[in-house]
Amino acid sequence: MKIVCQILQAKNNNVVSITPGSYVYNGLELMVEKNVSSLLVIENDELLGIFTERDYARKVILKGKASRETLISEIMTKELITVTPDTTVDECMRIMTSKFIRHLPVIDHGKLTGVVSIGDLLKHTIEDQKFIIENLEQFITGK
Repeated sequence: MKIVCQILQAKNNNVVSITPGSYVYNGLELMVEKNVSSLLVIENDELLGIFTERDYARKVILKGKASRETLISEIMTKELITVTPDTTVDECMRIMTSKFIRHLPVIDHGKLTGVVSIGDLLKHTIEDQKFIIENLEQFITGK
């Protein structure tokens, strides 16, 4: 069973973040530049929340707010669900499915060590299944 630390080791683990005092527009620019759909909100090395495309759509666009005048702190999701490096991929998938979220910050001994996305988990699940299928094919064919 694969765990989160194995996924973090296999991916580029650069955490893309923004401060709560930044404007939403700057967050959107950073998302486009880094090709990500969320930003962790960090200040003084403390994880305060997450800003996602969903936050933007629901809390800025649909409320008629201006992204150049709205601070990240006003719309970020503050109630974070986190995992540890020892959390299994299956447990992450269960959490994401039940909570309708796509990103899980990884906390190790109180320190942010990365973030896993639903895409990261699916990629590794597919790779594991492919490996199992190839081994079964070799076993069946005697190769």
